[in-house]
Formats: sequence, C-alpha cells, structure tokens
Amino acid sequence: MPVTLHESDLASIDPVTLYAILRLRVDVFVVEQECAYPELDGRDTEPGTVLLWAEDEGSVTATVRVLTDGQDRRIGRVATALSARGAGHAGRLMEQAVELCEGHLTRLDAQARLEGWYGRYGFVRSGDDFLEDDILHVPMSRPSS
Repeated sequence: MPVTLHESDLASIDPVTLYAILRLRVDVFVVEQECAYPELDGRDTEPGTVLLWAEDEGSVTATVRVLTDGQDRRIGRVATALSARGAGHAGRLMEQAVELCEGHLTRLDAQARLEGWYGRYGFVRSGDDFLEDDILHVPMSRPSS
C-alpha cells in the first residue's frame, strides 16, 4: 500500500487519526527530544489552521501544521516517526505545505541542524539563532510567490 498524504482542518479529522497525529508530535518533541512544554498550544484550533499528515499502512508516519498569522503563514510541528525517517514523507508534506502557503510570506523556526533541509523548500535564515527548550533554532522565511 503506498503512502498517502492528507490535509484537513481540525474539526474534519477523524478522532483516531487526530490522536495519532498528536501522539506522533508528543513522541518526537516531548519524549524523544526531551522538551517538557505544552505540545497542545491551542493553535491547532485556530481558524485557517491546516494539519497535514502522511499515512503508511494505516499509521501516521509524518505530520506538518500550517498556521495563519495575519497575512503571513507559519509552518511548524514538522515531525516524522523514527521508523519512517529518511523515507521522504516529511519532504512530501513540506512540498504540500509550501504549496498551501503560495502568495504569502511564510515563516518557520527550524532546529539549527535542519536549516539546510528547510533550505531545499526555499526557506532562508531571517534572524539570529535562539534557544528553545535547550535546542538551537534558526528563524527562517520564504517570500510570497
């Protein structure tokens, strides 16, 4: 069965799928990266928010979130299950997220070690490094197109 990509607002996602998306984000950001912070930050429920995810054989393998920030867009919560890393699932979702953001300045806060990866999708550094949860981050942006 091939990997399938999905996008939806929060209210339209099946509860079991939503649980799997949120579980993946907690597994990656809170457990694996040891960042004790409120993963459920309320932004998923904002108007205009789109959740994207990849499924492989019924399991959520990667996810990305697109937020509306005024006229701009913000991509975040990019996460891939450990078992699916290197398979290109997050990359395909990033392509889809960038497409959703067409015509808008798009921002993200990248973990510094992933600056080059985000660069593949047209993002460039837009400020100084900063620490978030003891992980070095880089603000990046992609101009509207």
